[in-house]
Amino acid sequence: MQGKTDPRQRLNYRRVTIDRSPAQEPGVEFEVIPSLVEGVPGRREWESGRRPGLEAAWTKILGRLGPAEGDMQWFHNVMEPRVQSQDRLVSYDRLTLELPLETDFYQPALLLLPRSAPPWPGVVAWVSSTPDWRTPEYWWGSWLASRGFAVLCSWSHIRRYRGPVYTPLEATKAVYARFGRWSGMSRMVWDVRQHARFLGEWPGVDESRIGFIGMSLSAKTAVYAAAFAPELAAVVSIDAGLPLNGATNYFAPWYLDWTTKHPDIETPEQTVLSLLKGKRTRPGFEHDHHEVLALAAPRPFLLIGSSTEELSGWDRDDLSSWAYINRAAEVYRLYGAESNLAYQPTNDGHTANGPEITPAWQQFLVERLGS
Repeated sequence: MQGKTDPRQRLNYRRVTIDRSPAQEPGVEFEVIPSLVEGVPGRREWESGRRPGLEAAWTKILGRLGPAEGDMQWFHNVMEPRVQSQDRLVSYDRLTLELPLETDFYQPALLLLPRSAPPWPGVVAWVSSTPDWRTPEYWWGSWLASRGFAVLCSWSHIRRYRGPVYTPLEATKAVYARFGRWSGMSRMVWDVRQHARFLGEWPGVDESRIGFIGMSLSAKTAVYAAAFAPELAAVVSIDAGLPLNGATNYFAPWYLDWTTKHPDIETPEQTVLSLLKGKRTRPGFEHDHHEVLALAAPRPFLLIGSSTEELSGWDRDDLSSWAYINRAAEVYRLYGAESNLAYQPTNDGHTANGPEITPAWQQFLVERLGS
């Protein structure tokens, strides 16, 4: 396998270690992830040729990138929040809000406003799959707001979508029922875009300097937001588990919904899994997350991992994530922006902060967005 002497040069897929994966792909770790720039002499050819094809492929995989024109009736042109409370803390002000993400769906959020002179950069900060929507204030928001960032803390639509007892699966079914096939991952990106729009329109916030940070579930969202949310000026993903089919559950209905048969994918027999694999007969996918990161180029993106082992545990970014970063970096290089794509492996574990994680996201957001 490539990368044994220097994992930063790795180009191989990650070995599939989750027994629940619908695509076991034995031997995939011996296969090299294909280059996206082979035969592409420069940025112009990438943007006019290969990039549009990849975007079309991923739009089909995701179902859609946003609501259809007829579905805009469910969304607000101007997002007027319900203000629940206001608190003056030591170094910033906190508003507890409900944001109208649909005409009948209000989502809780915290808006943290610095006391320094505007304009302020902004950061949308999402919690992972288990804590509640207030947790990003503790993880990242308090530090950022104390240093001149406006921060919007919230969570994914799969938590209490249009009701207090919706599970992620029920939320996915409810989105399908209203909008047709719209993958959970893509719907999360749409909600990130709504959050970024709301934050950017808040008085004092510089809409050209809006970032996103997420961990675990929301780190997965960050990967796709980097590619499909043009409002974002910088993105931090903490332990997404970047390989599409390694030791993670991107196959779940509330992410990419690999195995459900969808009548809108050419024939009812086809699934998202068949789209990911394409005509590829060897182990590995025709489409993988190096392509999504390539679509983000040249946007600044930082992946922070939780392990410096070759194969770590569930939903972890470890040394195997280098392969996907390295392939995406080839596209960043076409823009002369290779420094905008960064990977910081750590040994802090699957957590939002740690001795190595914390300075990495702090330095990145301050350097890329200012304060």
